[in-house]
Amino acid sequence: MKFPVLRTLACGVSLSLAVAAGSVWAQTAPGSAGGLPDFTGIVERNAPAVVHVEAKYTGKSRKPSRASTDPSDPDQDSSPDDPQAEMFRRFFGMPMMPSPEDQKHTSLGSGFIISRDGYVLTNNHVVDGADEVTVRLQDRRTFTAKVVGTDPKYDIAVLKISDGDNLPAVSIGDSRTLKAGQWVLAIGSPFGFDYTVTQGIVSAVGRNLGSADQPYTSFIQTDVPINRGNSGGPLFNLQGQVVGVNSQIYSSTGGYQGVAFSIPIDVAMSAVEQIKAHGFVTRGQLGVHVGPLSDDVVKALKLPNANGAIVSDVDAGSAAGKAGVQQGDIIIGYNGQPISQAPDLPPLVGLTRPGTKATLDIIRDGKKMTIPVVVGAAPRDDKALSSASEGGSSSAPSGSTALGLSVQNIDAATRQQLGLKAGEGVQIGGITGRAAAGAGLQQGDVILMVNQQRVGSASAFQAATKGLKPGDTVLLLVRRGDQSQFIGLTVPDGK
Repeated sequence: MKFPVLRTLACGVSLSLAVAAGSVWAQTAPGSAGGLPDFTGIVERNAPAVVHVEAKYTGKSRKPSRASTDPSDPDQDSSPDDPQAEMFRRFFGMPMMPSPEDQKHTSLGSGFIISRDGYVLTNNHVVDGADEVTVRLQDRRTFTAKVVGTDPKYDIAVLKISDGDNLPAVSIGDSRTLKAGQWVLAIGSPFGFDYTVTQGIVSAVGRNLGSADQPYTSFIQTDVPINRGNSGGPLFNLQGQVVGVNSQIYSSTGGYQGVAFSIPIDVAMSAVEQIKAHGFVTRGQLGVHVGPLSDDVVKALKLPNANGAIVSDVDAGSAAGKAGVQQGDIIIGYNGQPISQAPDLPPLVGLTRPGTKATLDIIRDGKKMTIPVVVGAAPRDDKALSSASEGGSSSAPSGSTALGLSVQNIDAATRQQLGLKAGEGVQIGGITGRAAAGAGLQQGDVILMVNQQRVGSASAFQAATKGLKPGDTVLLLVRRGDQSQFIGLTVPDGK
């Protein structure tokens, strides 16, 4: 999982050094502004190990493990109005319409051989639910491939070519050494055009998209032109090593618009080794729910900046709970790695082996401290989240006009339905002003804390918010369904 450091494109490379390096650089005068990399050697060495993946499945039997945002997916179950589905799209090619005879669908993608005995790496969404998978090599040989295992969270699938022996294989690089500005290229089958080569640069590393289905991946962002059919294909560095698996694009049309994302190869190969050894992937888990530090939260807690993630909930009996992590703690570091925003935490924890001792750097009550924690194991099955409750209450409504909401006591039946303890929280009965509406609060949300003090009745909420005036900021811990989040509300001027 640890590999050699990559080189950057630099002027002044001598011609003899360029030739010795495998003719990576175009043969131009040293220091010439026109000196550009020559990718022909990389393509010639590696194209034989890149495969065209064809997945056949019956529409009735295919049950994606998560919502696909690929506009070419006939079983697409994400809403067309979903802004994230509109922006981030997976791309595995143009499905062929079913024939009346067999009602079969075929989706096309890419992959690459990672070992000479026929193991192939591709995306999970390329082969998810397929009845039959075949791969075709550059020399036109076609093999039946068995799906050894998949991991939807990393969007990784491992295939095994039947009768595979002494096959061409790629060289695996180290994605952790990638830097913005380095040259990379992709080989794949966009729109079914086999072995298309495209190039660009690394635009950013450690890009967390924050999507619910891939929270454990810090993507490589590039400007390499990739489209439907490139999914699962390799991303190479200038040494001809695979540093990423092409996976997603940012698009409002479904086509390439200059922003593409690849799964780092060290993450992918970690999943591959676990799938080959155990049939599944294990990930570390702390058992905390974290949220962003909005300007209002920073103001309410008097923090120096917005770097970090605020703990909105701690699972009972979890690693974080046993370590003493509390709601309202600000996590600013994990095992010596800085946490700048909430999405930075899951990928780091996920790559940690369960049972490993780690450290959390936090801010609590304005003081920095370090907490040791023994990392737990994440469940392999997704846990369904319940929707926000909008149950009523027989209690009389009460509320804070300044914050633009009203609250009410929670009766026993509703409390049991919401999974709340006795004396825990008050429910929002209505949104009455622009402060609460602008923060995204909804009727039925449960307020658990006000300025980090627990409230269990409408009167307690009223006491905690008494005397607020324009410009004051209050910090609320709000639960919706099974998720909790800290929200800062600033009282607006006027009513």
